[in-house]
Amino acid sequence: MRIFTTKMCFCFLLAIFCAGVGFAQTTEECNENNIQIFVSPDGDDNNPGTEAQPLASLTGARDAVRRIKKVNKKALSVLITIKDGRYEMREPLLLLPQDGGTEEYPVVYSAEEGAVPVFSGGKTISGFKVLENGIWEVVVPECKRYNWRFDQLYVNGKRAILARTPNKGFLKIGGVNQHIWERGTERVADKAQQILSFDEDNFASLQNITDEEVEDVRFRAYHKWDFTMRYLDKMEKDSTRIYTSGKGMKPWNPLFKGGRIVFENYAAALDDPGEWYLNHHGTLYYFPRSGETPENTEIVAPVLENLISVEGDAVNNNLVENIRFEGIAFTHCHYKIPKTGSEPNQAAALINAAVMLEGAKNISFVDCEISQTGQHALWFGKGCSDSNVEHCYLNDLGGGGIYLGDFSPQQGNSHTRNIRLHNNIIQTGGQEFPSAVGVWVGHSSDNEISHNDIANFYYSGISVGWIWGYDHSNAKRNTITNNHIHHIGWALLSDMAAVYTLGKSEGTIISNNVVHHVHAYSYGGWGLYTDEGSSDIVMENNLVYSTKTGGFHQHYGKNNTIRNNIFAFAKLYQVQCTRVEKHRSFNFQNNIVVFDEGVVLKGSWEKIDIYMDNNLYWNYSGDNYDFNGQAFKEWKKSGNDKNSVIANPYFKDALKYDFKFKNKRSIKQVGFIPFDYRLAGVYGNEVWMRKAKLPLSIIEAFDHEVKQNLEKK
Repeated sequence: MRIFTTKMCFCFLLAIFCAGVGFAQTTEECNENNIQIFVSPDGDDNNPGTEAQPLASLTGARDAVRRIKKVNKKALSVLITIKDGRYEMREPLLLLPQDGGTEEYPVVYSAEEGAVPVFSGGKTISGFKVLENGIWEVVVPECKRYNWRFDQLYVNGKRAILARTPNKGFLKIGGVNQHIWERGTERVADKAQQILSFDEDNFASLQNITDEEVEDVRFRAYHKWDFTMRYLDKMEKDSTRIYTSGKGMKPWNPLFKGGRIVFENYAAALDDPGEWYLNHHGTLYYFPRSGETPENTEIVAPVLENLISVEGDAVNNNLVENIRFEGIAFTHCHYKIPKTGSEPNQAAALINAAVMLEGAKNISFVDCEISQTGQHALWFGKGCSDSNVEHCYLNDLGGGGIYLGDFSPQQGNSHTRNIRLHNNIIQTGGQEFPSAVGVWVGHSSDNEISHNDIANFYYSGISVGWIWGYDHSNAKRNTITNNHIHHIGWALLSDMAAVYTLGKSEGTIISNNVVHHVHAYSYGGWGLYTDEGSSDIVMENNLVYSTKTGGFHQHYGKNNTIRNNIFAFAKLYQVQCTRVEKHRSFNFQNNIVVFDEGVVLKGSWEKIDIYMDNNLYWNYSGDNYDFNGQAFKEWKKSGNDKNSVIANPYFKDALKYDFKFKNKRSIKQVGFIPFDYRLAGVYGNEVWMRKAKLPLSIIEAFDHEVKQNLEKK
């Protein structure tokens, strides 16, 4: 719902004139507290900003607001009305405390009714000629003259692939040696060299790398829950070895023999449709997809590394407040890969976002879109509060969707809190940084994450908490409810989940979510995962199905409650637990667990301190029930599941994922209370609902990766 409509009477003010002021208030306003400014692709930032003479940019509109406030000291509601069309941003929109409004008189940047303005941080590249081999070629003047480089490219609205080897799948590392150069004081060495060796078959495709190209070649090596991206220092073709340097490998997550790796950014790798390569001399090459011609193709290279930056001072309570963005699309934001590459970092937490906020209060994004980024979409950092992201479409992201909070606990105004993420579609992320997540909540509290559709990520869907163990955490009282989280993992990384938690999280509730199709490369691939130190979390009324390693897993934590959930059709184990501790780890009660392969329980079940009872178990493929190596009767002798049953829950058609009940005879025995899982996910009109559905091609590709992964095991 828009704060302003075109039917409301606005007067703009006026007139231009004197340098330094540029705007003066008219005396003929119909509402002296409302100001309207117009922005158009055909405008000019030297214009007064009227509908007849609009401005040309968001920055021009911001500056107009500043001039208005300078000459008019009373509170004003400002509506910046943005006309339809595409805008090429020459600089990020920087908003400071002076650019905000009040609760009663906000500043609103809004699309004109019926318009879909698109703000691009990219540059269109044209003038391609077609070579004899079908490759397109163009010299980019800025690259040739000024050494401009870009690390992402978009062709007809689709992310192109930086030339890589192999085109599909991975090469295998033959061996890894590390030389520590600077030890430092931490477990990870400050500086080290890694030497990766390969057998001849895995190195053959690299023999065509020229000496001139070596310093620009990058590799991506995938390991456990993360990946390492590095440039090469040296290549020895005779010995089939590469040399790279940076920080030392993490002992708990190193590169290793047999690990998967790809190489990118060299000419000989440009051998598959959709790939591109920019050489040292500023020449861009593109291998077209079927049907693409230079005449019907738009190619955009991202330029700006940030599209919106909101910079308040939380420490001194000088915040940017009461600004709303509505109906605007932001696209083509560049992430420049530094020469140090990217060291492994969980959840890709060390990269930035296209829209960065700090020291901000009551900032809203409604009906907006952020797409085609090299990094995360949006980050409410230190000192953000009482803000809202609703009905937004975040897609084709190099990193994650929305990140909340900081890496360490902040106090007072610097603590991020009370952010509402509601009814958003957050899909197809991790395209450059696969360890990124859909929604990340660091040291941030009292947030609501509800009715979102989060899909097509390589690591976790939602990650909450940022402490490994029982030290102080500010991730309290977060509510994760009614989300639809699906097609997560893609058999690329491990140790991940649709909903992943860390640390002490008193008051956090994870409820009424629908989670499905979660698949890790090796271990992991859970629906709900309470990892290191997760404590005082309630997980209830969730439907979790079609996961790899289990509907629920607790590594270690304290006093968690897992109740009234449906866990269905995990491939290997239905429910897992790992570390034994001296305190109560979790309560598991009133749950339904159904399956047709794998075992029921796996882990330290006989030793761990839990309360487990009034659960229903059912095997759709027969009468084999493996409770951590025991039959059900033997398992009950441990003191757990005394009142639990093996019984058909009478779902309407569980094998087709219809978990409505035909009757409630069995579930009444264990006190299970039915919930309407159909309410999870986004809601709204037919267009919005259709947008949330993944294309069939993505679903089929996911299923193919899962099948291949299971066959390899």
